[in-house]
Formats: sequence, structure tokens, C-alpha cells
Amino acid sequence: MKVRLRNPDRVVDVSGPATVLDLLKELSIVPEAVLVIRDATLLTRDERLNETDEIEVRPVLSGGAS
Repeated sequence: MKVRLRNPDRVVDVSGPATVLDLLKELSIVPEAVLVIRDATLLTRDERLNETDEIEVRPVLSGGAS
């Protein structure tokens, strides 16, 4: 599957199928630090991913006015 990582932007190919949690472990990414998106849909950690999926992994950002 194609995985688009943000900040810094890059694309990596990962073999599938896998769960979102398995994918994040393989990429050494802390699950609580990112959002995982497929076709504009936010995915849960137990969601199944297929070899043909295109996934986006975005860091969770917080902040606001003080």
C-alpha cells in the first residue's frame, strides 16, 4: 500500500494487508501522535488495510489562542 507521511512529506510503500496499528508499529510511529486517513475517512487502530489502499498519516496538532 502507498502511505503518505506528513511533516516531513514523503511516500513509502508498505506490504499489506495489515491493521492500522500494525502499520504504525512497522513505521515506528506512536499511534497517539497521528491520524490515519483513507479516502477522506478517519480510521481506527483496528481497521484492516489492503495492499491496494492509499493511506495518509498526519501528525496530531493542538493549540489555539491563549
